[in-house]
Amino acid sequence: MTLTLAGVVAVLAIVAVSVFSARLGVAAPLLLVAVGTGLSFIPGFPRLEFAPELILAGVLPPLLYSAAVNMPAQDFRRNFKPITALAVLLVVVTTVGTAWFFHALIPDLGWPAAFALGAVISPTDAVAATSVGKKLGLPGRVVAVLEGEGLVNDASALVLLRSAVAALAGTVSIWGVLGDFAFAVAAAVVVGSVVGYVNIRIRGWLNDPVLTTAISFVVPFVAYLPAEEIGASGVLSVVVAGLITGHQGSRYLRAQDRIAETINWRTLAFLLEGAVFLFMGMELKKSIEQVEESQFSTITAIAIGLVASAIVIVLRIAFVGPLVALLRRDTRRAHEAVSKIGEIQAQLHAHQSEGHLTGRRLQFAQTRITRVSADLAFQLNETLGWRGGVVLGWAGMRGAITVAAAQTLPQTTPHRPQLILIAFVVAATTLLLQGLTLPAVIRTAKVTSDDPDRLREEYGKLIEDLQRAATDTLADPAAADVPDDEVTATVVEMVRSDSIIGRVQSTADPDQNPEGRRRYFRLRFAVLAAEREALLHAKKLGLYSSQSLTHAQNLLDLEEARLEQLDDDKSA
Repeated sequence: MTLTLAGVVAVLAIVAVSVFSARLGVAAPLLLVAVGTGLSFIPGFPRLEFAPELILAGVLPPLLYSAAVNMPAQDFRRNFKPITALAVLLVVVTTVGTAWFFHALIPDLGWPAAFALGAVISPTDAVAATSVGKKLGLPGRVVAVLEGEGLVNDASALVLLRSAVAALAGTVSIWGVLGDFAFAVAAAVVVGSVVGYVNIRIRGWLNDPVLTTAISFVVPFVAYLPAEEIGASGVLSVVVAGLITGHQGSRYLRAQDRIAETINWRTLAFLLEGAVFLFMGMELKKSIEQVEESQFSTITAIAIGLVASAIVIVLRIAFVGPLVALLRRDTRRAHEAVSKIGEIQAQLHAHQSEGHLTGRRLQFAQTRITRVSADLAFQLNETLGWRGGVVLGWAGMRGAITVAAAQTLPQTTPHRPQLILIAFVVAATTLLLQGLTLPAVIRTAKVTSDDPDRLREEYGKLIEDLQRAATDTLADPAAADVPDDEVTATVVEMVRSDSIIGRVQSTADPDQNPEGRRRYFRLRFAVLAAEREALLHAKKLGLYSSQSLTHAQNLLDLEEARLEQLDDDKSA
């Protein structure tokens, strides 16, 4: 009964905080930490004990999977360099820098324990940063980099933590750590890829939104468990599986399945994220009590945590500066590469005219050149200047994963209670300080959102591509496997006016007879299939931004789901 009551209170608190956070203009994670802290000090409130492994193995995989499914693979690929730099190199730099600080300041703390604590506080939690950023209209590229960093840096930190914990029990070499890290990444990519592709194909065969959503709930753990069992990074495996699922879902899953899955996963992720930050706040009292039972004073641990918070903030800002300079160099190189692409296109046209390139080779070359050109246009149009760098540098909040990871330290770790409190102080300080001031930083740096006129123009061009695909289908229905005897002028006109290419509403009634309905739905679905294939082709070429592609895909999904429902109702 106690656990049930606590669960009810937690859900109500998460919903209430989300409602009031929107009105107060404060990110919900920040308020949830404060609410959790307040609940832990209420006399008689149930004291819940959660194994840290429950957070890392039970909550983190579905949270990362949910985020990865919704992150366009195109954005992740195009921002691979800054994401890798922040999620891997910065994690290593932060781990080493803070480990040196902890080893120098805390008596009797060996290097393995110092590195373990450094790994614990090194990964950022992008939930609060992206929630604030999206609300204030950050550019899509900045949001994508923050989301990508949040997906990958947990894997880097947990692999380093595992090596440090192993060193506590024995000896490890730097080459051993590098080898373990390389294996953990490579094996995780393989496992995650297999799980992602198998998952999407199996669910595509089911054609039932309830069954496909039910399977999706276990996919994160199917990716996580075998990867961890072979010594790979389970969380990275989950991320890879999620990215593949999100990228391939529009090809293999029905619209109804994707819509149902999106709604259910959004609800689950909302509750899990809220519970994680509540848990973080509720751990404060426990951490203080554990420190008070030892000889290491609470004030000293808090002071060390505050200094460590300043160190991780400074390290991130210092790291982001050269990173932005490197990206600006890539932009200059993109300018130079544009002219070279023109020369290559001219050579390709000459080879085509001479008959040296035909068939698949020609199609592959054209696709490759178009995709490279689109990537260069992205580098030129969505630059990450110093204003975006200011936001990236300040958006380094830590979260509940840091607190949970600290509690996985072995019981034999020197000064373990103090290390846990230090990790909590770093997480809480960065979350509250940077989270509360991030809106002011964004306004002061005058970071502007993506150009709405450019996005509207781009979306209009994408719709024109879909319109051409629909028009071609209506002009030759037989090419879309619609028999000629099922196509009449009335049905074609009804489909034309009701589809995305329509300019006026149809006055014809498809319900006039069963045969007319069957013909109407057959051709209507053929038009939607052609539009979706055109959208997938545009996504493959990278011609449009993820915002435009996602908007168009949602539009097609809603229309397809509506037609499927109407078709089912008429057939019943």
